This record gives sequence, C-alpha cells and structure tokens, in this order.
Amino acid sequence: MTTFLHPARHRARRHQRLRSLRTAATAALVALASLAALTAATAPARADTLICDQFGSTTIQGRYVVQNNRWGTSATQCVNATGTGFTLTRADGSVPTNGAPKSYPSVYNGCHYTNCSPGTSLPKRIDTIGSAPSSVSYGYVGDAVYNASYDIWLDPTPRTDGVNRTEIMIWFNRVGPIQPIGSPAGTASVGGRSWEVWTGSNGANDVISFVAPSAITGWSFDVMDFVDQAVARGLAQPSWYLTSVQAGFEPWQNGAGLRVDSFSSTVVTGGTGPGDPGTPATACRVTYTPSVWPGGFTTNVTVANTGTAPVDGWRLAFALPAGQTVTHAWNATVSPSSGTVTATGTASGARIAPGGSQSFGFQGTYTGTFARPAQFTLNGTACAVA
Repeated sequence: MTTFLHPARHRARRHQRLRSLRTAATAALVALASLAALTAATAPARADTLICDQFGSTTIQGRYVVQNNRWGTSATQCVNATGTGFTLTRADGSVPTNGAPKSYPSVYNGCHYTNCSPGTSLPKRIDTIGSAPSSVSYGYVGDAVYNASYDIWLDPTPRTDGVNRTEIMIWFNRVGPIQPIGSPAGTASVGGRSWEVWTGSNGANDVISFVAPSAITGWSFDVMDFVDQAVARGLAQPSWYLTSVQAGFEPWQNGAGLRVDSFSSTVVTGGTGPGDPGTPATACRVTYTPSVWPGGFTTNVTVANTGTAPVDGWRLAFALPAGQTVTHAWNATVSPSSGTVTATGTASGARIAPGGSQSFGFQGTYTGTFARPAQFTLNGTACAVA
C-alpha cells in the first residue's frame, strides 16, 4: 500500500494561520504569568460546544483547546466539545486510503498556528523538561477507517506557528487499510509498551510513528519517553523545543462517534538547560487504599495539596488498569467507568486548601490480576503517590 503524505494538511494549517490573523475570534490567547500549575482554577461548568467551522476551536477545562481542523476535505465535519474532551458527531465523506486523511479533530496543550492554549508553558526547551505526564482516554467505532493519533511536535525554535521540524505520532489504534508515513524501522519498547516504529518525511517535516499492535483505549504516560526516542534517533536535539501535544483522530472514511473522553497534559521543568533552575515535580500527594476480593474491590482515595495555594475545582485523572470498571463512587464524580478516568470533587468539597486534603472512594469490578493505577495528575499536575 502507498504511504500517505501530509502536504495538504500543512497547506490547510497555513491557511488556518492566515485566517486566525484576520479573525480575532480564533486567536483566544490568555496570559497567566508565572502561576504554578495548581493555581489554575477550573472553568465554570458550561454547556457542550458544537463546532462545525472548518478550523473552529474552543477551550475546555480552562487550559486545553479543542479544534475541528478539517483540512483535507470539503465534506461537513462537526465536533462536540465536552467538559473533558470531545466527540466527532459528524464526519461526512471519504478520501482514498493511500493518501492523506480528511482531518485531525483533536484536543491539545501548547500552540497550534498562533492559537495557544490558556496558560500553557509550551514551547519549552527539551533539555529543561524533567517530565511531561499526560493521560488520554479514547472511544472507538467500527464503521470507519481512521487512526487514533497522539501527536507530539518538536522544532529547533520556540515557534508558535507554522510547520514544526519533527512530528512524533503515537497510534493508539488503527482501523482499516492505512499505514503511517514512511516505512517500517523495527520495533521499540517505550513507556513499558511494545510498538511498531515507522520513519519518513511528508515533504514538510520528519515523522516518526509508534504504532500499537492492538487498540489502547486509555493510558497515562510520560511524553518525554517518546521525545527521548526522537532525540536518540537523530530526529531532534536536546536544545530543540516541545511546542505542543495533541490527542485526536485522523479519519479517512466516516468517523462519527469517535471520542476523546478525557485528556490531561502538563510539563514539569527540572532539566539541565541553561537558565532553567527547575521547579518542583509535584505539589500534591495521592494515597490510594484498595480493599480487594475475587472479581471486585473498593478503593478509598485521599488527595493532599502539598503546595502553597488552594486548588479550586479539583480533578484527579488516572488510568485504571486493564479489566477494571467503576460501578459506583462517593464524594466525587468518576467518569468514564474504565480506561483513563477523572474524579471531580463535589460542590461542597471542590476546594483543597494548602496543607489540606479531600477524600473520595469508588467500587468496581476487575478481571485477571488486580493492580493499582501507576500515575495520578491533579488538574494536570503530576502527583506523588504515598
């Protein structure tokens, strides 16, 4: 099968940049100078936002951008931005599977053609980043041809527009006769998982793709594990910049019903780059105490604020191990029921004071061997685990 190229994607992105300069409504830049990640307050609850404009976007969680980004087709596409992610509600038309996809509806942290997510710390020099924890949970359909792709963009300069030099693609799932850009380059173990590796160029930038051998519905991982792979393979340098991370879909045929149920991303400094003294990796601590019996369990979770500022509207994201499902929760709302879930504090317990904590619990079922979640993020900040 012929490898697809992406020039149309980048032409459309250039069009998006010009459009954003003409239309103030598409350039929503919010400066939150020198605030620690935990001081970012949750945006007030709001109704879902339907976006059908070709390059329309909106902000969710007060810190990420959802974009429609229909760049490869004139057929109608719409996304419904929710409180934690988005759903592709309409995805008309199709394009040949040996060419570029129709679009890349996605949610991102960072800057995409001058549209920067509120309060983002990106672009950031690679050698000043200690870790970049991220969590994502996908919902799939079977009557379409698509990939679920997590994109990581790198460039020699701290650019907030235009095409970056290197694109890292993590294919969480692929359905139909499609393949990444370039050709196979062996396999690799990254983040504790095995991947098929593909490398190539689409004419505008280098691309390295990590393809999961089977579908992944949710995962919490460190983006820097994949950035380090790009550096080790000569596709980036430590002095380059991480400009954005994006989770979404590339559909070739149909695609209505595809979902990103939850998304979180943060960047923790603490590397060795010039002029960067580093910042603490965590300002929160999670105590996770399960009680397990054959096929079922309950868990009590305590979230402590170890920082100096209150956390308002707290949200704790973590990936349930495979086979686990939440059936009931108390003192918090936990959704979705499996994969990467987010626990949200109730109205009466939405604030965690400095030095204070909030507790919640849930009941669930499991198959196989019971295991605990490995990582937790509080409003996008990685937490220590007691």
